[in-house]
Amino acid sequence: MAETGYSSFNTTVDKTNHLLKQIEQAYGWPKERRNQSYAALRAVLHALRDRLTVEEAAQLGAQLPMLVRGIYYEGWNPTDVPVKMDREEFLARVRKEFPYAVKGGAEHLIETVLNALRIYVTEGEWDDIKSSMPKELAEVLP
Repeated sequence: MAETGYSSFNTTVDKTNHLLKQIEQAYGWPKERRNQSYAALRAVLHALRDRLTVEEAAQLGAQLPMLVRGIYYEGWNPTDVPVKMDREEFLARVRKEFPYAVKGGAEHLIETVLNALRIYVTEGEWDDIKSSMPKELAEVLP
């Protein structure tokens, strides 16, 4: 457990480390590759956030742990969204922001990251997100 001296900060650091550890375990990465699990989380969150409407992006962000929410909103400009992306453009966006080769490619990476996030996001919110996407892109989301 991380000790920051403030219980809310300790909790969010622990939740974030748990998410990153789930991504690392899915790929068999040692903790020393934490920069890769962080890059995976960031790339998927940013691509998803930018594809959503402002309202949907805010609803998803509200459910994320505090530290992950900061990663999610980093660099966000709500006047520039939603960015219309089809399936291939979405995958290309994730590949661009995640410059590492991974088993299963970008689709598996997206699935791995979003499955790790599922414990924090309600089923109803996932349904809303998927229903707001074109069918071919919604199929990429678990």
